[in-house]
Amino acid sequence: MSLPSPSPVAGAASVSDVELDRRAWRRKRQLRSVAISMLSTVVLALVVVVGLQMSPGWPHVKETFFSAEYFAKCFPEVLDGLWLNLRILIVAVIGVAILATLIALIRTSRNPVMFPLRVIAAVYTTVMRGIPMIVLLYLIGFGIPGLGLFGRIDPAILGTIAIVLGYAAYVAEVLRAGFNDVHPSQRASARSLGLTAGQTTWLVVIPQALRKVTPALMNDFISMQKDVGLISVLGAVDAVRAAQIEVASSYNFTPYVVASLLFILMSVPFILLSDWYSERLRRREQSGGVV
Repeated sequence: MSLPSPSPVAGAASVSDVELDRRAWRRKRQLRSVAISMLSTVVLALVVVVGLQMSPGWPHVKETFFSAEYFAKCFPEVLDGLWLNLRILIVAVIGVAILATLIALIRTSRNPVMFPLRVIAAVYTTVMRGIPMIVLLYLIGFGIPGLGLFGRIDPAILGTIAIVLGYAAYVAEVLRAGFNDVHPSQRASARSLGLTAGQTTWLVVIPQALRKVTPALMNDFISMQKDVGLISVLGAVDAVRAAQIEVASSYNFTPYVVASLLFILMSVPFILLSDWYSERLRRREQSGGVV
């Protein structure tokens, strides 16, 4: 006597043949897309390599910009200069975050007493966003010491001040847009629950605004990573300045390539994080989730 077949587990949905065909088609299409992508990448790489090899001046360019000897020689000095860039970047990020938040809060305030500060903040953001960063570095780097009030100041400190003042204007406008994008009902709901105006701002408005403008803030951060290298115009021995010193002594431009690679390696993690977070927000918006 044969035993009865076990009943299917409750709640388990059987997959139809149509759905299995769809999954197989998706896998096939995905594999095809990967194969085409790899093939196109190889073809492009071959075109670039062949084009460079056929260029008459490639041997000279290779020796001038991609010399393994000079790469190994200058790498320690350029890497040591990069630590200065990292220290300045950390301090600048903190300074920009504090100053930009204060400016954004002032510009979004509706208190009549804050009117003079709102005017000053509006003028500040307008002026600072209109001045090229390298010009601002010259103005701060040579203007402040010219006053003769503080004695000799380290160029790295002056460069950090210029970067904070310049990028605070950009970040403040991004934050202001985020604050204004929070629906007024959120503030009204928070006040109805007994929160003060300050508590509403810090506990309700700012967290929602940061979530909305995080991709834009990360783009500003990546841009600031690169502009930190401009402090070399003031004489600070960072990665760029260390590369300039090596080039001046050897007349070989490989140190600039070394500095470029180090800055790229420093930026890539944040670029990938920014792309991942932007894609995550896009998927949540398309799926109807709460952003």
